[in-house]
Amino acid sequence: MAGAPASSVSNPSWFTPKRLLVIFCIINLINYIDRGAIASNGVNGSRRTCSESGVCSSGSGIQGDFDLTNFEDGVISSAFMVGLLVASPIFASSANSINPFRLIGIGLTVWTLAVAFCGFSFNFWSIAISRMLVGVGEASFISLAAPFIDDNAPVAQRTAWLGAFYMCIPTGVAVGYVYGGLVGGLSWRWAFWVEAIFMLPFAILGFVMKPLHLKGFSPSGSKIALASVEDDSEDQGGRVEVANASSEPSRFTVFKIFGKGMKVLLVEKVYVVNVLGYIAYNFVIGSYSYWGPKAGYNIYHMSNADYMFGGVTAVCGIFGTLAGGLVLDRMTATISNAFKLLSFATLFGAIFCFAAFCFKSLYAFLAFFAIGELLVFATQAPVNFVCLHCVKPSLRPLSMAISTVSIHIFGDVPSSPLVGLLQDHINDWRATALILTSVLFLAAGIWVIGIFLHSVDRYDEDSGDSVDSTDKSNSIPLLEEKRLDTA
Repeated sequence: MAGAPASSVSNPSWFTPKRLLVIFCIINLINYIDRGAIASNGVNGSRRTCSESGVCSSGSGIQGDFDLTNFEDGVISSAFMVGLLVASPIFASSANSINPFRLIGIGLTVWTLAVAFCGFSFNFWSIAISRMLVGVGEASFISLAAPFIDDNAPVAQRTAWLGAFYMCIPTGVAVGYVYGGLVGGLSWRWAFWVEAIFMLPFAILGFVMKPLHLKGFSPSGSKIALASVEDDSEDQGGRVEVANASSEPSRFTVFKIFGKGMKVLLVEKVYVVNVLGYIAYNFVIGSYSYWGPKAGYNIYHMSNADYMFGGVTAVCGIFGTLAGGLVLDRMTATISNAFKLLSFATLFGAIFCFAAFCFKSLYAFLAFFAIGELLVFATQAPVNFVCLHCVKPSLRPLSMAISTVSIHIFGDVPSSPLVGLLQDHINDWRATALILTSVLFLAAGIWVIGIFLHSVDRYDEDSGDSVDSTDKSNSIPLLEEKRLDTA
């Protein structure tokens, strides 16, 4: 069914594709500023120590106030994963019966409240539970934001737009290091309270703005329905019936949808290989982001490790992630080309990062590590492009949710405490960093396999036989639809 002409749009949404991209980028940036802040020396702090003479320091930040071991400190960095693991599949599957845009609003509200409570935490368990709830709030956004962007980006710039979105991950973490170092001088609690204040307007926006539609899903959860086109009135009647049928889901509908979707994802070899490589990759990157400032401080005696790592990560994250998207668009964005870029960028990135930690000179380390990070961050847009395009439109939220859950539960969640445990055992940050970096070679090897797999881009496939039984006529990108307010 052809989209309606722009002149016939009644009461159009305030959003344009570029505005949507900017808003989602800001939300993603705030989300990862939180990740960087809790890892910074200013917020995370240091343990209480005692000299041989019996004189003890009080420590600083979260680790000092709650007297945490490195292992407990690593657990706090990973606690959000518990909420993310439980909530991501639920949010992704609920998009079949509740408008996805409204789900993002719900998630951001939970995130805002949870981050605010982090500032009020009083012991290890209170902050750990708060971080779990942060994961619940994040779940809706990470599952649904990328499909919205992919729907509305210009066809020739899809990967570049995804690159702009995922650029906010390293940039946010880097800004978080610097932000944490600055605010930590006042009080580590203020770091969380300020984050909550900045996210609050976007949480409210998710409820007050008109709900937007996602390709492959019926508008059943929204107060906006597609306006009928005169010569297609019978077709719309069919769609209304589908919407009504899905608007009253049974008690177990979400779980059935999740189960059917998982069966499809697990037999899709391209998806499985892509996620396995992403897990190995994130095992390293997650620990870099959390332990990087401390490792730099101890190996190279950086008194300003927060700012140094923050600056390098910000610059390399911006240019590396954008370059990855632009290069794939220039190569022609196909799944096979994405795997080629993933494997070669990760391989050479691993070589430079590994070599960097072998140098005793701080300047040599920074030069090699910067090149390595540029190459490693170039993977962000291609890896998510594969997740979005190797499945049908109706499975994209679940694809993104399971990918994100997997890279955390098998990647950075165990890596942070394991690296802390390794460091507690060998007490050598350089050796710990080299052991960790070697895992990047495994990620490159896994992605090489993807080059030789038979792959099909399913972005334009009819979603009529998919999990949510949505009519193909509902596959029009959200900002090209002609809508009426039925409130």
